[in-house]
Amino acid sequence: MAPQTVHNTPSRPASDRLSALAPFAADLAIMAAALFAAYTLRYNFDWPRIHVEASRILLHLGLLAAIQVLALAAFGCYRLIWRFIGVDDVPRFVYAVGLTTLVLVFVMAPLPPGVPIRMPVGVVILNGVFVVGGLLLTRSFWRIASGSGTTARGRGPLRRVLLVGAGVTGNQVLREMQQRQRIRVIGFVDDAPAKRRVLLQGVRVLGTVDRLDELMIRHAIDEVIVTMVRAPRELIERVTACCERCGVPVRIVPDYYEVITGSVTVNRLREIDITDLLGREEGVLDDPSALAFFSGKRVLVTGAGGTIGSELTRQVARMGPSQVVLIERTENALYEIERDLQAGIRDVPIVPILADIVDAMRMEAVLVAHKPHIILHAAAHKHVPLMEANPGEAVRNNVLATRRLGLLAIRHQVQSFLLISTDKAVRPSSVMGGSKRLAEHVIQALNGAGSTRFCAVRFGNVLGSSGSVVPLFREQIKAGGPVTVTHPDMARYFMTTREAVRLVLHATACAAGGEIFVLDMGQPIKILALAEMMIRLSGLRPHEDVAITYTGIRPGEKLHEELDLSETSVVRTDHARVFVGKVPQCPAAEIERMCADLEQVLSGNTDNDTIRTAILKWAATLDNRQIASAHAN
Repeated sequence: MAPQTVHNTPSRPASDRLSALAPFAADLAIMAAALFAAYTLRYNFDWPRIHVEASRILLHLGLLAAIQVLALAAFGCYRLIWRFIGVDDVPRFVYAVGLTTLVLVFVMAPLPPGVPIRMPVGVVILNGVFVVGGLLLTRSFWRIASGSGTTARGRGPLRRVLLVGAGVTGNQVLREMQQRQRIRVIGFVDDAPAKRRVLLQGVRVLGTVDRLDELMIRHAIDEVIVTMVRAPRELIERVTACCERCGVPVRIVPDYYEVITGSVTVNRLREIDITDLLGREEGVLDDPSALAFFSGKRVLVTGAGGTIGSELTRQVARMGPSQVVLIERTENALYEIERDLQAGIRDVPIVPILADIVDAMRMEAVLVAHKPHIILHAAAHKHVPLMEANPGEAVRNNVLATRRLGLLAIRHQVQSFLLISTDKAVRPSSVMGGSKRLAEHVIQALNGAGSTRFCAVRFGNVLGSSGSVVPLFREQIKAGGPVTVTHPDMARYFMTTREAVRLVLHATACAAGGEIFVLDMGQPIKILALAEMMIRLSGLRPHEDVAITYTGIRPGEKLHEELDLSETSVVRTDHARVFVGKVPQCPAAEIERMCADLEQVLSGNTDNDTIRTAILKWAATLDNRQIASAHAN
């Protein structure tokens, strides 16, 4: 006979059982004290009468305690860890005790005086108020005590932190930090007059941003954190400058969407970035018209692996389309954006297609197979000096391929077609700017040729995009310099990728057809100032730790890009920063003649100078035709 195996289930340690019973014991003590205080007030401190009623009071205590403990358990109050209880948990206790109090009032009121379980209504109400107060006070004191104990534990020096912004996000960051070891929040800084010297979770607002230097020195601050979502550029510049002078590191809260979902943690705080210093006031955060427009649609994005194209696909995919088709000719870029989308968005079909928009037969096969409702045309050659050296490729890709794709969109009854353009298309002086201006003329002429609505969006340089100046500066700073700037007075308009894409989606949803949308991009930024800011953000001194050299203006570049938002040139839309250009379209026959001429120039193996001249000549000719037509009307 085989020996029996005895399975010993380990019993729960006595210390664990006691710690689990401690909240109940504490709450019973609070309930007893609350009922005694309620009766004491009800009988006006008549101690002999209270002594006579002692047995009945004990009966009432047992009844009330049983009901209130059950209610607290039902509302999840005993699933909360005391030292992590916050303001959001208060309603649980109020609802649990308030509901039982309300029920008991209605039960006790009609009972005759002789019934043993009958309690005066005043006692029931007072007891409820005292119990709620007692439960919340004990938990608050425990949280404060355990919080201070946490700060004292751990290894390493205590980090003294100052928070800039005593708002909702600041309160959220403070709550998270109070649970961290070796961190002590010394106070807040806020410019709002109404917040002077107020307290948030026991932490005081110490002053305004103007006093930041003084406060950092006085309180020996180790780190400053900006806890404001979409903080104004001027404020971030002031804070960064103060911290640089005092040698104190500064960080900022993360993305807007992480804040509204409550996922801000100390680990997610990041360093101040160049995009913060260039302005965080982004337009069209939640656009109902765009959400409604893209929901349930099949959307095709060309150039889907580029900086703008990839952000387009991310934002469109979050709007509930029925399908997103990615067109990209670079294999690795297509792989990266597909993997990114598949990881983050699982309920929208993503179709990656390796294709070149110049291949008309391939693009027609894609449109036949997937029947898109919307085409977002982001594929383009955009590097100014490279296009000066290769103007034929600018014509093939930016102009002729755009026209063929537009004709295919009409043939296959695509609802909307949007072209990504550039501020360099305004009175262009470069091959890239001229080719994009001709692409604008092409899509305007195609509008009305079928049911497809064509429009274009112009915006400036996108921070951090491939081939842009920010990644170049970052590499040069990392290598120890020098940082190369073409000219000390060179200035450009800058946008964040997210803002540019939101404009695109807003314009696509609002377009009636034939528009060229323009964004008010604020004031241009000097490239030299941009380089100096990036060097400072790296903890170095411009012109001292890292040299800045001037290389001269490159072929095709302007010293200043143009952005005409005058009343004679644009019309304001319902969005404060989005405008529509007042440019009538050129006749379709003229556009066909332009395309035929450019194709003939390319087929003749013409030299680069001739191709460049043809591009700029046609851009000027068509612009003059539009201006004359506008004046005639």
